[in-house]
Amino acid sequence: MADLTLSPTLMIGEAWDDYGLVDSGHGRKLERYGPYSFIRPEPQAMWAPRRADWQADGEFVPGSDEDGGGKWQFARDVPEDGWPLHWRDVRFTAQCTPFRHLGFFPDMAPVWDWMLGQLAGTPDAQTLNLFGYTGVGSLALSECGPVAHVDASKKSVAQARENAELSGYGDRPVRWLVDDAGKFTAREVRRGRRYDGIILDPPKFGRGPKNETWRIEDGLPDLVTDCRRLLDADSRFLFLTVYAVRMSSLALGGLLAELFADLPGTVEHGDLAVREEGEGGRVLPTAIFARWSNPV
Repeated sequence: MADLTLSPTLMIGEAWDDYGLVDSGHGRKLERYGPYSFIRPEPQAMWAPRRADWQADGEFVPGSDEDGGGKWQFARDVPEDGWPLHWRDVRFTAQCTPFRHLGFFPDMAPVWDWMLGQLAGTPDAQTLNLFGYTGVGSLALSECGPVAHVDASKKSVAQARENAELSGYGDRPVRWLVDDAGKFTAREVRRGRRYDGIILDPPKFGRGPKNETWRIEDGLPDLVTDCRRLLDADSRFLFLTVYAVRMSSLALGGLLAELFADLPGTVEHGDLAVREEGEGGRVLPTAIFARWSNPV
């Protein structure tokens, strides 16, 4: 039986060559993405900034409604089609998107490392990445074996393919699938498929390729139930992240503990966070997560 660890866990991302959290405060954060720096909204940065003057190439100014909207304002020229970055051996394109993101989520770096560690010693590991976005996590997982990358956005999957070519991973066994995550997972259950690891990063709200509506409060329990059916006692992990919702990580952990009660391993929950660069850097929380792991 998988044991639920009640005390929360922190997974803290540190700066690397092409990314760093420079400063944060007063509801904003200053980050560097390769040669460019940007200011973005960050409601959890409740403290005061440590730097008096933030020099940035661009800033995302949010709209008046908390559910989205806003636009980029640029102080200097930034390539509209993006610029190359890397994490470990994975290369990808960063770009200022209309949704305030830059084409990947840097706070996921410790998760990518954690997944690779869980799969160590598993030959030809089969993994599934739901809501895979532009594929940085899928490309990291492809080091261990075949990956099914699923996202409802044709544009995101096309960018993921381009990132694979940029990384020199075009011949790796990754299935790039434009599909609704829930429908795809249900079909995999009916096919009797199994995976060694699953990562899912569902949005608060979204639409599938055929205009299917996704609301996390309604859809998450059934989706995770189907994910559980794709795993067995020899599988290694499931990792679930959730952003921008009024929900506790303990609720996610409780959901996994119930669904994984018949499997060995451990269920943990907590916060993803990023540490500011420099001595005494503060830790900025960005998302909540729950994970099941089964070190075989």
